[in-house]
Amino acid sequence: MINKIKSSLAEAVQTIPDGASVLIGGFGDAGIPFELIDALLEQETTDLTVVSNNAGAGDRGIAKLIAAGRVRKVICSHPRPPNAEIFAQAYRAGKVELECVPQGTLAERMRAAGAGLGPFFTPTGYGTRVADGKETRIVDGKGYVLEQPLSADFALIRAFQGDRLGNLTYRLAARNFNPVMCMAARHTIAQVDAIVQTGDIPPEQVMTQAIFVQTVVLAGRQHD
Repeated sequence: MINKIKSSLAEAVQTIPDGASVLIGGFGDAGIPFELIDALLEQETTDLTVVSNNAGAGDRGIAKLIAAGRVRKVICSHPRPPNAEIFAQAYRAGKVELECVPQGTLAERMRAAGAGLGPFFTPTGYGTRVADGKETRIVDGKGYVLEQPLSADFALIRAFQGDRLGNLTYRLAARNFNPVMCMAARHTIAQVDAIVQTGDIPPEQVMTQAIFVQTVVLAGRQHD
C-alpha cells in the first residue's frame, strides 16, 4: 500500500544532501514551509541553491538558512522584500550568490520544467541586464529573450490537506508557487496542516496530484 507520510519533519528532510538545489514555496508569509526549513537547518545541510520568490525576510525561513551560512546561491525575483537585511548583508559580503529572475519568468521556467518542455522566448527582460548572455530574437518587430526551464532536486512546500498518496489542497493565497514547484522538482516534500483519508479530497479539488509528491508530513496548526 502506498503511504508517503513520514513520522517527523526530520525524517521528511533527511534525504536532502549537501549541495542540493531546493525550490521553496511561498509568497510573503503565505504558503512558506517554515517548519521544513527549520528541520533542514537542524540537519545542518549546507551549500544549498535555493529557488524562491524572495530571499527571505526577518530572521525566519530562508533568511534563517542564509544567516547560518547554509545557502550558496539564491535564485529569486524579489531579493529585497521588507526586513531583508540578512540576505543584503550576506550578499554584500560575498557569502551568497544571486540570480535575479522576473517573477512571471521564474514561474514559467518552473512550469516548463514540470511540463517537460524546452526553452521558451519571452519579451520580459529584453533590452535589460536580464538578457545579458542569453539568446535574443526580434519577431514581428518585438524583442524576445530565450529562457531555460528551471528544475531542482527537491521542493519544500506547504499545503492545507494531504493524504497518504500525496494529493494536496491549498488554502487561499498559500497556493501561489507551490503547485508549479511540485511539478518542477524531482522530489517534493509537502508539509500539511491536516492529513485526511484517501478519497476525502474531492477529485475536482485536488490542486496538486499525488504523482508530483514523494513525501508528506504533518506540521503546523490544524484547521477545523
